[in-house]
Amino acid sequence: MNRRSMLQRSALGFGHLAFLGMLPGAGGMASVKDGDRLQARPAPAASRAKRVIFLFMHGGPSHVDTFDYKPALVRDSGKPLPFAKPRVQFAQTGNLGRPRWEFRPYGQSGAMVSDLFPLVGACSDDLCFLKSVHGTNEAHGGALLKLHTGSDTFVRPSMGSWISYGLGTENRNLPSFITINPTLGHGGVGNYSNAFLPAVHQGMRLGGGTTVDKATISYLHDPDEDTPLQQAQLTLLDRLNAEHLGRTGMDSRLEARIESFELAFRMQMEAPEILDLGRESKATQDLYGLNDPRTASFARQCLLARRFSEQGVRFVQITHGYWDQHDNLTQDHGRLAQEVDRPIAGLLRDLKSRGLLDDTLVLWGGEFGRTPTLQGNDGRDHHPHAFTMWMAGGGVKAGFSYGVTDDYGFYCVDQKMHVHDLHATLLHLLGIDHERLTYRHAGRDFRLTDVEGHICHSILA
Repeated sequence: MNRRSMLQRSALGFGHLAFLGMLPGAGGMASVKDGDRLQARPAPAASRAKRVIFLFMHGGPSHVDTFDYKPALVRDSGKPLPFAKPRVQFAQTGNLGRPRWEFRPYGQSGAMVSDLFPLVGACSDDLCFLKSVHGTNEAHGGALLKLHTGSDTFVRPSMGSWISYGLGTENRNLPSFITINPTLGHGGVGNYSNAFLPAVHQGMRLGGGTTVDKATISYLHDPDEDTPLQQAQLTLLDRLNAEHLGRTGMDSRLEARIESFELAFRMQMEAPEILDLGRESKATQDLYGLNDPRTASFARQCLLARRFSEQGVRFVQITHGYWDQHDNLTQDHGRLAQEVDRPIAGLLRDLKSRGLLDDTLVLWGGEFGRTPTLQGNDGRDHHPHAFTMWMAGGGVKAGFSYGVTDDYGFYCVDQKMHVHDLHATLLHLLGIDHERLTYRHAGRDFRLTDVEGHICHSILA
């Protein structure tokens, strides 16, 4: 091999060494195998969270009908908004509209939660409500990409890919980033893409456009297949790919394809057992609502998220939707909440009982909220100017509420948290400095938070 070929073939290795040198306290990371970009790496700084489960509510649930209690919205329902609406709106809305559900206090924290989420409300002493999250885009596609990648205008790596790049996987037989039943619209694969990061950090998709039950079957290994024969086939394929690389030089897409074949082979030994939910006790299945037709689909996603997380997957996202009620909000929000309330509460209780909630960060929310003003008689429009998300476990304060919106939940007025701040805080909880987790591409350094983002120290336990 000549010097030019060596530099071509080793470029990613040099970049990896540079990344290690950038991280504080990374002396023990020198044992990472050459070229093994998914090898588990200790967090650069002290961290409480080792992994993330993101419960994404696609479409935008209404914050004023779920977790942001506004008595003034009840009092002034039917009246015009007493201050100016945003200059840019997705659509026109009318007068203020009261919440469609009653709110009541839960737990020792006294958190006000609507009757849409009674079981999640019962877990409120474990939750950290973020009531002043705000974004920059009125449309689903842009808002989804902003939440998932930090940018609504350019192709950027998703937050799961950034976490995979920074920390690797704790289990070499599984991907570091799995997305279950993701939306195929509104940004599509861009929401779990690696973009310009090495392709091994792209999220592995289970389901999406079909039911989760059917989608996972295709990943199971056929026990009747000749494993030595399959190994021989992969060895031949690997040799052919290596010869191609030797002729053409570095090809990140081909290298990623080689890595994906190797990972797929290893997954056959471990994934079938994880995907077999029949191994769970009846009590656990009932806790999640797996045997109830109304909750079974999302219960399966939540239970898979727990099983993947406890086996070392760094970032698991599960998606539910479509929470986009421009009309018929009372019926559809009610149905959607019924589908997820028990599975989410079951996940939180299960993680806590197993001691996993201490180092697992659970994040819940949509791409935006919905307007306190009505569309028609029973609908609300897109609303990125103020909405609620919540976290649990992983080093955040429990039974705590951060952020304040105005009397109607229209604008953030205190302790504002932009999406960039959310990302910075999430990375900090994992022990990563969001300003130093960078990747050089097209002549500049990129990061999840771009040139913005502030850590919200007030929510840290």
